[in-house]
Amino acid sequence: MSSSLHIRIPMERIGVLIGPGGSVKKEIEESLGVELSIDSKTGDVEITLREGNPDPSNLLRARDVVLAIGRGFSPERAFRLLRDEDAMLRIIDLREIFGRSKSDIIRVKGRIIGREGKTRRVIEELTGTYVSVYGHTVAIIGGMEQVQVAEEAIQMLIEGRMHSTVYRFLHRKKREMKRRRALELWERTY
Repeated sequence: MSSSLHIRIPMERIGVLIGPGGSVKKEIEESLGVELSIDSKTGDVEITLREGNPDPSNLLRARDVVLAIGRGFSPERAFRLLRDEDAMLRIIDLREIFGRSKSDIIRVKGRIIGREGKTRRVIEELTGTYVSVYGHTVAIIGGMEQVQVAEEAIQMLIEGRMHSTVYRFLHRKKREMKRRRALELWERTY
């Protein structure tokens, strides 16, 4: 595996990635033992594993944090990928579903966000994830099972299902996840 990766994020997110006084960039570099080279003219970011860093997976974790910030997450939310070993990033590119149809992408983004952000907030609260609707993408941060449930709910909205149907689905999945966690905890104790 190469010891560096190249990615590009939107130009308007470069300042967020760098952070006040370079604080966000520094946090990523120190937490994961990587170097970030950011080209503020193109949005190109090169992530290089520092000499002596024994964990090449840190390169991929750094890539996910940078991508998350690039897809509209605040650094605080993106840092869940640093803190939580099980956290993952999933990006749904709406162009892959609707092609270049701007009107369809705008309509679906509105359905996912909901009136005054209600739908996005409900998805986040019932799945324990963070959701960002930015540009032509919908990005999700959370544990694997949580992300799968959130993604399924978003797919339902993309397909045109009623919001009430999606909310019922999310409530049912939350109960199932809670039951499964309780059962796992019970099995570990006995």
